Amino acid sequence: MSKIQSAHCLDDFQAIARARLPRQLYSYIANGADDEQSMRFNRDAFTRWAFTPRILEGVAQRSQAISLFGESYASPFGISPVGLAAMWCYRGDIVLAQTAQEMGIPAIMSGASLIRMEEVSAAAPNTWFQAYIPGDDARIAELVRRITAAGFKTLVVTVDLPVQVNPERYAKNGFSTPLRPSARLAWDGISHPRWLLGTFGRTLLTHGMPHFENWRAERGAPILSANVQRDMVARDHLSWEHFKVVRSLWTGPLIVKGVMRKEDALRAQNAGADGIIVSNHGGRQIDGAVSPLDVLPEIVDATPNLTVMMDSGIRRGTDVLKALALGARCVFNGRSFNFAATAAGSSGVRHAIGILKTEIDRDMALLGINGLDEIDRSLLRPAPRSTT
Repeated sequence: MSKIQSAHCLDDFQAIARARLPRQLYSYIANGADDEQSMRFNRDAFTRWAFTPRILEGVAQRSQAISLFGESYASPFGISPVGLAAMWCYRGDIVLAQTAQEMGIPAIMSGASLIRMEEVSAAAPNTWFQAYIPGDDARIAELVRRITAAGFKTLVVTVDLPVQVNPERYAKNGFSTPLRPSARLAWDGISHPRWLLGTFGRTLLTHGMPHFENWRAERGAPILSANVQRDMVARDHLSWEHFKVVRSLWTGPLIVKGVMRKEDALRAQNAGADGIIVSNHGGRQIDGAVSPLDVLPEIVDATPNLTVMMDSGIRRGTDVLKALALGARCVFNGRSFNFAATAAGSSGVRHAIGILKTEIDRDMALLGINGLDEIDRSLLRPAPRSTT
């Protein structure tokens, strides 16, 4: 049995990826902020809800299709933006976007990516773009113009990182952005020859040193440098006024990612957002933040005119359906699909998407529903407290 065939659930891809990646890159995908409390909260939140299945409903006509912003998708989940994907999978951003499009799910390209947005949009035209907007009106305008010219139709603005997060765990594993040349970094690369030759070496030979291609309108820092600093200038100036500038320039669907309070969801709605993604950045933002699932119902109730989506902690089909029952229209996962890309490129991503689709299909049948419009809070109860 091949490594990829041995992956029977999304979590199985993590061990495969860990064995194939230098510790610095594995750390970037796997670790969270500080003591990783938020990462634990994200998973624990799903255990606090239990299903009340229907019976004898006749479930032979099951469909997990959804519609978002006028586009139809085969399933109610998508791929979250994760920066640096081209460092663990050759042409990773294109692999993720193309495979998602082939499988009929949404994918969001990260603004911290290493492949030019124009190339990804050409390869997978339905991809959404996620931007870290600068706190400067002129530079916002330049970036939005470039995203528009590249052909993206849906823009996601991530708003929960005004400053760099605590790099403690990254530092312990030798990760930084850009990566700093060192004996440890060299050894970790050499000791993972499949990654060194098949991903990094192939990229260098074919495309040259990777750079942050989409952080701003202009090309950014190289991924490997002894002294270049990544541009975080003016992000701590960001305010709703800057978001309104984006809204005035962007004519397509506009989504705010990183909302964790109903008050902010209402402000997003009033500022012209079409949708929000309830998210604590996968536990990579402030540690100790509650799980998005815990605040999802109150946000959904407060903003009936918004398309409310969610990420952080999704691993199973039952997780997807619990989030939908609490009001999410779609959910996103970043880590698992990036681990899958590391494991086997597009084949790995396709297998991971297939696993989650199969779980959702089976779970819908076991819940007694044919369509996602049938799922609501009546199918959930607070889970019994463990006696162990």
